[in-house]
Amino acid sequence: MPGSTTLEQLADAARLVHSVMPPTPQYVWPGVSVRAGAEVWIKHENHTPAGAFKVRGGITFIDWLRRTQPEVRGIVTATRGNHGQSQARAARAAGLTAKIVVPEGNSPEKNAAMQGFGGEVVVCGRDFDAARTEAMRLAEVEGLFPVPPFHPELVRGVASYALELFTAAPSLDTVYVPIGCGSGICGVIAARDALGLKTEVVGVVSTEAMAAKLSFEAGRLIETETARTFADGLAVRVPVAEAFAIYSRGASRILAVDDDAVAEAMRILYRDTHNLAEGAGAAALAAIFQDREAVRAKSVAAILTGGNVDASAMVRVLSGETPEA
Repeated sequence: MPGSTTLEQLADAARLVHSVMPPTPQYVWPGVSVRAGAEVWIKHENHTPAGAFKVRGGITFIDWLRRTQPEVRGIVTATRGNHGQSQARAARAAGLTAKIVVPEGNSPEKNAAMQGFGGEVVVCGRDFDAARTEAMRLAEVEGLFPVPPFHPELVRGVASYALELFTAAPSLDTVYVPIGCGSGICGVIAARDALGLKTEVVGVVSTEAMAAKLSFEAGRLIETETARTFADGLAVRVPVAEAFAIYSRGASRILAVDDDAVAEAMRILYRDTHNLAEGAGAAALAAIFQDREAVRAKSVAAILTGGNVDASAMVRVLSGETPEA
């Protein structure tokens, strides 16, 4: 997608996103930078109307769907929470129904948020990938439009945060981006390439959900048996082939961080910036701390992808614990 997506196309998508929500801020927090030994920018996607970057893709995807397939009356998709909030919010604003499939044990607060945005939440399967299979089945039997976890129109919307970041900080050496299904890192790669920048893009996964890293290093898709991390936005067993085709070429490295490191990054973000980060949202900063030797004296950015963390989990984190998956 980066090679086929022009700056004009990304700018058009950004204008659509900004007609619904303002740009989010990016700040250099001194406490975080001192800890890392580098100039660290934090891109605050926890400041969107749904508390996470996914809302941007929902805006552009549903706009595309209404323009190209006006006969569609409802959508169905699978999620651990933020993608589902995004799709429910945009679908209902466009007059569509939204059915959202989540796995068993999903975040109660994210489920409630999806319902609050007008989505019907369906619980099915032991993990995200099982829920994704059920969503595709429901699309077939109920005549709903299946919203995939990865699509060019989702990426164009998501890329608007990268355009904002690169406009504010065009001299970044490296951007660290969490990888779940891949729209975030692909959006960063698309924006970087369209702007003609040389910024290194580093993906971040959980040590308990290594599919993207294993695939990247092997040069082919590799699934894992489990993806048991409390950073639910990273909990993907099956890589998305379309996303892999992009980040396998456009990223320089993929790092893996464990749940203890993610919990510590959540604590640091709260102490040094007074921002909430969910597990996946703190993973990029955890990777920067892990990568201290590589980032020393450089200008780097961490994408704080979302702040939708359950209160009970955040209490445990601030108490010095690591929540269970």
